[in-house]
Amino acid sequence: MPAEELRFEHHPFQRIGPDVHLIQDVQFALGQPLCVPINSAVLTGQEPVIIDTGSPRNRRQWLDDVFSIVEPEDVRWVFVSHEDADHTGNLETVMARCPNATLLCSWALVERFSCVYDFPLHRCRWVADGDTVDIGDRQLAVLRPPIFDSPSTLSVFDTRSRMMWATDTFATAIPGTPGSALTQDVRELDQQAWRDGMTLFGIHGLAPWVSMADPCRFAANVTTLQRLDPSVVLTGHSPPIHANRVDEACEILGSLAEAPVPPCPDQSVLDLILAAMGD
Repeated sequence: MPAEELRFEHHPFQRIGPDVHLIQDVQFALGQPLCVPINSAVLTGQEPVIIDTGSPRNRRQWLDDVFSIVEPEDVRWVFVSHEDADHTGNLETVMARCPNATLLCSWALVERFSCVYDFPLHRCRWVADGDTVDIGDRQLAVLRPPIFDSPSTLSVFDTRSRMMWATDTFATAIPGTPGSALTQDVRELDQQAWRDGMTLFGIHGLAPWVSMADPCRFAANVTTLQRLDPSVVLTGHSPPIHANRVDEACEILGSLAEAPVPPCPDQSVLDLILAAMGD
C-alpha cells in the first residue's frame, strides 16, 4: 500500500452518551509511533447537529458514519468551528445533502473561507462568543476557547448533555500505528506523555502565541471553561476527556503560557524521516 494511503485510517464512531456521538479518524505522525485524532461530532435530539465536518481525505467513511446516526433530511444545524481543512473538509457535501440545515459559524469564518466555499448566506446564522442558540430540547452556548490557531474559532457547550466541544483545545498526539486500537479516553494515556503531548501540540502545532500571553489572563480564560463543569470535553484532536479528568486537563492547559518551549522538529528530523523512507 502506498505510504500516503496509510496516513489516515478509519475507526468506528464512539457513542459518548444517549445523544452524543464522536466521529473518529486519525492522522499518523511521520517517523514516530504516534497519531493525531481527527474528530467531529453529532448531537441527536429534537434538532440534530453536526459539529465540524471532518477531513476531505476520509470523506466517504465520514459521511457513512454521520448518516448512519442521523438522516440527512433530519439535520437542522451544522456548526463549523473554524476554517481548517480537518474541520471543513466535507462542508459543501453536508450542506448539499442536508437541505433543512442551517450553518452556524462566525462572521470571520465566512470572510476567511469564502475563497474556498460559496457560502449559502440565506442558510447561515452568524454567532459569536456569548451567544446561545435554541435547538429545541437544549441550547448551544457559544464561546471562544482559551487556545486557537484561527481568529474565527468558536466552541459550543450543550446545556442538556453538558458536552463541551472544545475545538482544538487540549489537542495532543497519542500512541498509534496503522492497525492499532485507537485510544478511547485520556485515562488510557500515560500522564507525563499526555502533558508533554499537549504542551508540544499547543505551542508548536496550534498557538505559538501562547508563550507571549500574560500567564494570569490566559489561566483565567481556562478557568472560565472549567467552571462550566462539563460532563465530557470533546475536541478535534484528543481522546474524550470525561469529568474526572477535566481539572487535570485544564491545569496542563493553563500552564502553557509559562511552560518551557519544547524543541520543535526541524530539518534534521526531516532528514531522518526521509532516510528511513529511502528517499
